[in-house]
Amino acid sequence: MPRTIAVRGTLAMLAVLAMVTGCTAQAADRPDGRDDSRPGGSSAVSSPAPAPAASPTPEPADEPGREPGHEPKAAPEPKKPPESSAPPADVLMSQGSQGAKIRELQARLAQIGWFDGAPTGFYGQVTVAAVQGFQGKRGLPATGKTDTVTWRRLLAMTTEPTAGELNGETVRKPAAKLDARCLTGRVMCVSKTTRTLSWVVDGTVRATMDVRFGSEYTPTREGSFSVFLTSRHHVSTLYDTPMPYAMFFSGGQAVHYSSDFAARGYNGASHGCVNVRDRAAIAALFAEVRKGDKVVVHW
Repeated sequence: MPRTIAVRGTLAMLAVLAMVTGCTAQAADRPDGRDDSRPGGSSAVSSPAPAPAASPTPEPADEPGREPGHEPKAAPEPKKPPESSAPPADVLMSQGSQGAKIRELQARLAQIGWFDGAPTGFYGQVTVAAVQGFQGKRGLPATGKTDTVTWRRLLAMTTEPTAGELNGETVRKPAAKLDARCLTGRVMCVSKTTRTLSWVVDGTVRATMDVRFGSEYTPTREGSFSVFLTSRHHVSTLYDTPMPYAMFFSGGQAVHYSSDFAARGYNGASHGCVNVRDRAAIAALFAEVRKGDKVVVHW
């Protein structure tokens, strides 16, 4: 019996040692790095198990510019739009060119009042100035060269020149478009675009005649005016030149007959007056116009 009790005691001790060894092995994974199986280490049985470390809150994966566990990324700089790489318009005609195409260009410019005189077929300074004026009026680069854009715009505004136009015998000008200020009352409606004067009474055109204007140094004023003086045999005291059938509307500027215009055409210019070259037409107009009648000079 004593032998049996001793055996049972030995078996109980071995069971206790087996339990202690198993807990020590698990305790070796403690987060503080201590190994409880070493001498002097804390007993795994008597020490409470440490609480598990809290898991970090994951970053939102769908937040723009962020990835889980990373700092926000800087917003990308907006891309600059690419600069226009459209090639410049091709030049079709320029100073020094000559031929039938130049003659057509000049005839078309004459139709809308930008070229004076007969077409020559030579692209000189006069044609350069005419093309520059046409381009500048329409917001195009005023180079004086006829490029594809300028040519297309001119074609859209004009008609195919006749043989008479190409030879300088006639000029087919478009019908004068009346300014809104010309639609009421008695008005001398002067268009710088078509270079015409229309005598308009209550919106009805009674007569139309060719006119020319001042040069760039002495330009004809634009706006709405009234006739304040008429003089049948007027002579300019400033230039000592005749101004027959003068109808003054702004300072020294008047509508009047010009023998120089009749002789030289658009190769000359006035000192600011509106020159008429048809003596019979201006004489008939002078007979109708009264003081206080309107004069509208417009494009």
